[in-house]
Amino acid sequence: MPFVLKKFPVIQGKKIQQFLIDDAKLSLSDAQRYIAKARVFDENGKRLQNGEKLKGKFIQVAMFEGITKGLKPIFQTSDFAFFDKPSGVMVHPTSRNTIYSLLDEIRYHFGENANLAHRIDQETSGLVLVTKHKYSDMILKNMFETKQYRKKYIAIVDGKLDKTIEINKPIKKDGNSIIGVKMCVADDGKESFTTIVPLTYDIVKNQTLVEAIPLTGRQHQIRVHLNYINHTIIGDPIYGVSEQIADQYLLKKLDQKIREKETKAKRLMLHSNYLEFFYNNLNYKIYSKLKMV
Repeated sequence: MPFVLKKFPVIQGKKIQQFLIDDAKLSLSDAQRYIAKARVFDENGKRLQNGEKLKGKFIQVAMFEGITKGLKPIFQTSDFAFFDKPSGVMVHPTSRNTIYSLLDEIRYHFGENANLAHRIDQETSGLVLVTKHKYSDMILKNMFETKQYRKKYIAIVDGKLDKTIEINKPIKKDGNSIIGVKMCVADDGKESFTTIVPLTYDIVKNQTLVEAIPLTGRQHQIRVHLNYINHTIIGDPIYGVSEQIADQYLLKKLDQKIREKETKAKRLMLHSNYLEFFYNNLNYKIYSKLKMV
């Protein structure tokens, strides 16, 4: 389990935030974050609020402790590392009940100050850049926010694509989605630009292997844009399928056999396979080793 309850004997009458800093040896930012995210409890399991004075014999803090399932970084420096994430693995826990995510491996290998520099979808496989300490975290997260990188994906799409296509269509949240994850092309959405380059065509399956280059970083951008031009990614359970299938998937009620029949694959055939960026006077070009299966 990623979250464990750690007990700390209390000093009665001391304010909770100061106790976490002085006695539990947390940083100011971590103490504030744990309180704000409802991860500090008294001995009866009651959430403690900022400013409360301690009572009782001990408090409990839900702290993240990473576990490993054998996933190792494919490349690393003293400041950052790359993981090749398999499809189906979340990059970050969504609640205290999340059993495993990529963050487990990150914290297991590099400690509690290591973090994600960016995110990719649970169903998407491939490269994820992680930071090892707070300085590199600040620099590399800013790199992603200001688009100082070049990122490429490969995908298998339905139908034949025989020329490069530039898709410049704004994207926003789909208001009709049962869960607020689905996106759609809309005139009042955020600017979104993707270049699609065909690589090979499978005449038997009527599918094309393409390279997708997102120049913006909207949620589900590549999936939405490819579906918009009627070349849905194979294995996509949200786009290019009926609303009923998409809703069942989002509610985690979609039978795997039905999914494979409707989407033509066991998983989303989208893979982050290349990332290039400049850091500390060096230009890094990282390629993925993982293959879509």
